[in-house]
Amino acid sequence: MQLRTTFVDTNILIYSHDIHDEAKHRAAENLLAQLWTSGLGILSTQVLQEFYSAATRKFRPPLTPTQARQVVGDYSEWCRVDTDPLLIISASRLSEQHSINFWDALIIEAALRAGATELVTEDLHHGRRFSQLTVRNPFCAQ
Repeated sequence: MQLRTTFVDTNILIYSHDIHDEAKHRAAENLLAQLWTSGLGILSTQVLQEFYSAATRKFRPPLTPTQARQVVGDYSEWCRVDTDPLLIISASRLSEQHSINFWDALIIEAALRAGATELVTEDLHHGRRFSQLTVRNPFCAQ
């Protein structure tokens, strides 16, 4: 039996560190805490890059570069996929085939490459499947 591994999209990591939406902040924090405890969290270099950029530019107040680097360093343990040319090509095909945003397709392809069974994000339809990967929006009532 395969473990249910969870690929974390950038928006979940962002909500866990941005307190402006208290309900989403708490939900994201709780989810990430569960994944730390279970050891089943996965992400990619794309997620870490996007987090750093958003945290240092879009948060109000923004994280300092040192604070953002610390988060990236902490979550680097979960990083199982680097963005490479083959991932980009696969994502571009997935984007075309499923009429989804390229950046979302890149996340999906990274999650599939990492062997994840679940993708937590608010950017795709809850319950949608891509091969063995199921999309789950942790913010919708279930």
